Amino acid sequence: MTSYALVRRHPGAAHLDLATFAHAVGLHPDLVRRLAALGLLDPVVDARGELWFPAAQIAVVARVQRLRAGFSLNYAAVGVVADLLDRIADLEAALRVRSRRSGD
Repeated sequence: MTSYALVRRHPGAAHLDLATFAHAVGLHPDLVRRLAALGLLDPVVDARGELWFPAAQIAVVARVQRLRAGFSLNYAAVGVVADLLDRIADLEAALRVRSRRSGD
């Protein structure tokens, strides 16, 4: 017996609609909307105002959940910590590039 995934995708892109994305990450759609409103997720909004999530946002939700559970943070604090971690990663990358240049 063959089964097919019932996934509505945004035409021409690898995006998941809100319901499909929420199911994929194991969250209620209202919580997904809240994460987007807090700026933790970056959905695409179509002409009808519907949210579409790139598949890469699944990893973002996993990170949010790890930070929330690991540090007992609220979602607003998770945003601050995630921004700081991203900034640290950017600075470390710049430092690696700089040290390679000075080593030449």
